[in-house]
Amino acid sequence: MATTIEQQVPTGFRANLTSKFGALGNARYRRYWLGSLASVGAIQMAFMAQNWLMVDSLGGTAQQLGFLGAATAVPTILVNMFGGVLADRVDRRMLIMSVSAASSLLLLLLAILDATNTIQIWHLVAIASAQGLVMGFDGPVRSSFFPLLIERKQMMSAVALGSVMWQFSRLVTPIAGGLLITHGGTESVFFVGVVGWVSMLLVMISLRISSPPPDKSRNVVEDIVEGVRFILARRDFILLIGLTYSTHFFGMQYLQLMPLFAQRFGRDADGYGILLSALGLGALTGTVVVSRIRRHPRVGYIMLSGSLVFTAMVMAFAFAPSFYMALVFLYIGGLANTIFFVVAMTVLQLRVPEQMRGRVMGMYTITFSLIPLGGLMGGTIASIYNERIAIAIGAAILAAIFVLVGITQPVIRSLNGTQLEEV
Repeated sequence: MATTIEQQVPTGFRANLTSKFGALGNARYRRYWLGSLASVGAIQMAFMAQNWLMVDSLGGTAQQLGFLGAATAVPTILVNMFGGVLADRVDRRMLIMSVSAASSLLLLLLAILDATNTIQIWHLVAIASAQGLVMGFDGPVRSSFFPLLIERKQMMSAVALGSVMWQFSRLVTPIAGGLLITHGGTESVFFVGVVGWVSMLLVMISLRISSPPPDKSRNVVEDIVEGVRFILARRDFILLIGLTYSTHFFGMQYLQLMPLFAQRFGRDADGYGILLSALGLGALTGTVVVSRIRRHPRVGYIMLSGSLVFTAMVMAFAFAPSFYMALVFLYIGGLANTIFFVVAMTVLQLRVPEQMRGRVMGMYTITFSLIPLGGLMGGTIASIYNERIAIAIGAAILAAIFVLVGITQPVIRSLNGTQLEEV
């Protein structure tokens, strides 16, 4: 039915929508984007509520916050490569539906335990681990599914819109989550998260599109090895994926430790939400900025410079003298960091062959698990010193990595925005 309606829309009108709104002018992508926005909001709110529940209600320490992050990250990393292979071998739509259903059930269990006051730290860690397993399939299949909905010329727009989705969610859901926690408890956030994942499930049921026929002549191990060999044979892929890993592991430890900063500034859950939202607002602004400079012939230099500004802002945030100065530093840092992510993701999506997309994106999406895993490092350092020293050390290491790559790797610094698809 959806396809029939789309075919009835005049071709010229569809073309006008596409030129004006990019990939969002594509009806199927637009529906998928809205469903993804709901599920991403669920991810963001659940992450926030789990951390606050650990610190505020269950009396968790900085190190236990780190362990909670690791409980999510390790299973996700272990599954990611297999998830990438699976995305290349099965119907991607059905896989996303399965992930959405499983995520809904896990959040519902967490909500019930929290609402009945029977939740314990080990419950939180166990459910986080199970969610980590599920999310190991989610990242690769999402990254390899959306290109099936769009034309190749819409790729940069779709990547930017994907970033907008995450950043808009990071702007709105922390504030909403903070208010929900304040007035309804953390359990209310988990129940809302269930609604978000169910919304994604319903959208995927409505989308009638299948993945290209997979080549099942090879076994899973051969597929994984082939994907790793492809990446290792490409210096641009190694560097862009490696820099993305480094940014998430070393540069974003503050996300796991943010409840401690909220308490340092004398704020409750609402202040915690505002801190996270400042990041989201900056990242949303960064997405608008990158849309204007994405075709700049020296976009490689701009991307590297943005990452260095990000590390400087993380260090400034670590030692911010007040809550409001912290918000300024987080906003600028979120803006600068987004430039790197959008450009890097666009290059990878444009240059990866379709038959390798799931496996390569499986390797790429490991990066999102490195945020909570980096939080384990940050939590350990914070337990010895404090959270300020912890994230400043991570930011300093990241800055050194970007300086080294910028000096020694012309394939990155010479990226030309008018030739991103060239190999």
